[in-house]
Amino acid sequence: MITKMPDMILKGNAIKLGDNISTDLIIPGRYAHLRSNLPQLAKHALEDADPTFISRVKPGDFLVAGKNFGLGSSREHAPVVIKMAGISAILVESTARIFFRNAINQGVPVLLCDTAKISDGDKLEIDLARSTVANLTSGGRLTCSKVSPLMSAILSEGGLIPYIQKHKDFVPERAT
Repeated sequence: MITKMPDMILKGNAIKLGDNISTDLIIPGRYAHLRSNLPQLAKHALEDADPTFISRVKPGDFLVAGKNFGLGSSREHAPVVIKMAGISAILVESTARIFFRNAINQGVPVLLCDTAKISDGDKLEIDLARSTVANLTSGGRLTCSKVSPLMSAILSEGGLIPYIQKHKDFVPERAT
């Protein structure tokens, strides 16, 4: 059974990047040999896009970017290392579809909204159930894209694998 995502309020600081952040920028190719050591790989997340990212990110922070986030290859490790670095949600104007699904499958919410109104370092409060972002620094408020009930359920369980493990006996009704 698909349930509605519980009210989930996230608070943290914005770490802002620009447009066209590829999976190659998220995981620099020179560290491909670390794919079997994700904690080590996470220490290099986004270092080509923002060399200060790892030193600035704190658990619970938000990654904020512009258009076309996550373009490039379908590296499933990209959202994993972002999450391991401490990011609790990603706010973007647009994203590559495969990155979006990989992030949801890893338990990382990706919300689409007008990120031009968010500055680096702003304190944010995200209400995932209502798809809103309150900018506690500027006083602004944004409405983001809605998350489908199935994706909400996946996020509520922490990702696709925990969701499947919990709901392994569930068989959805066939679409007509």
